[in-house]
Amino acid sequence: MTDLLYSEAESDLRAAVRSLLTARADPAALVAGRAESGTPYDTELWKALAAEVGAAGLLVPEKLGGQGASHREAAVVLEELGRSVVPAPFLTSSVIATETLLALDTETAEVAELLGALATGRRTAVLAVPLAASSEGPLPWGADRTSGVADAVNADVFLVLRPDGLYAVESSQVTVEPQIALDLTRPLAAVSTGAGGTRLADAATGETAVRRGLLAGAGLLASEQLGVAEWCLEETVRHTRERHQFNRPIGSFQALKHRMAQLWLEVVSARAAARAAADALATSSAEAALLVSVAQAYCSRVAVHAAEECVQLHAGIGMTWEHPAHLYLKRAKSAEITLGTPGRHKETLAELVGLQAP
Repeated sequence: MTDLLYSEAESDLRAAVRSLLTARADPAALVAGRAESGTPYDTELWKALAAEVGAAGLLVPEKLGGQGASHREAAVVLEELGRSVVPAPFLTSSVIATETLLALDTETAEVAELLGALATGRRTAVLAVPLAASSEGPLPWGADRTSGVADAVNADVFLVLRPDGLYAVESSQVTVEPQIALDLTRPLAAVSTGAGGTRLADAATGETAVRRGLLAGAGLLASEQLGVAEWCLEETVRHTRERHQFNRPIGSFQALKHRMAQLWLEVVSARAAARAAADALATSSAEAALLVSVAQAYCSRVAVHAAEECVQLHAGIGMTWEHPAHLYLKRAKSAEITLGTPGRHKETLAELVGLQAP
């Protein structure tokens, strides 16, 4: 039976991550400077999260220098990162790229060395695929230039899938052109990788590994979307308790109560879907692909709905640049098409259960 409850270790990890982010990752401060400048990353914050908390190596076995944890713990970290819309390469490097490398022969010196570097946070890696790529969709085999690659600007290593295999290419051998993105907290870039690099696996093995990394990323992205939705609901409830009209808190108006109650039900359901996907990935369940598609098809929409309600129920202040609500709406909208759209996941789900897709 799938265990959707948080363990004591997971709760302790959440407390550690939340304490760090509360002290050093204020969304309002992000609005005030780094996001608009195009350089949203806080290098010192990433070092603290990766090394001091040990988040970067959660999926890496202890023998390779990691924490030897599972996708459940990684999901907890992503929930907290979503709650603070933190610009950090955790999803792209510590989940997707790491999971891709773990699907290869980890006894190989090059793979083991890279995993060890990623686990300590000394280096970051990204897959040279568009952020919208899904585990079931087409991959950019041997493309000279790939657009829409997330977290590419600060990456140290790029994992490139070519017709003859999967390669690790150093950033010094790559041309990165920043692109304008809706979500300022997850920058995109066009990447030209050339022909260099170290071959890590043959083409068939490399493709399987990349698809495994994308599947894990999609499953755990649902936890980030859950975190976004949770913050939006909590912030909206707080605001409607404090904002008064006609000498009453606006949260006492029945119409607003109904909207927030409906949103609470959606968030609770999203938590169940995200936890089920994380647990399936952690246990290598045969139903992992199915549960990932369920989580993405549902959590994507909930995050967007929660962010839209947050903006609307904050009224005028919710439409201003100074309030961080717009960061959450942009993260939710960009995440909706990240690693497969809800429609794409519904089609995958229909294929997996043998139903005719709409």
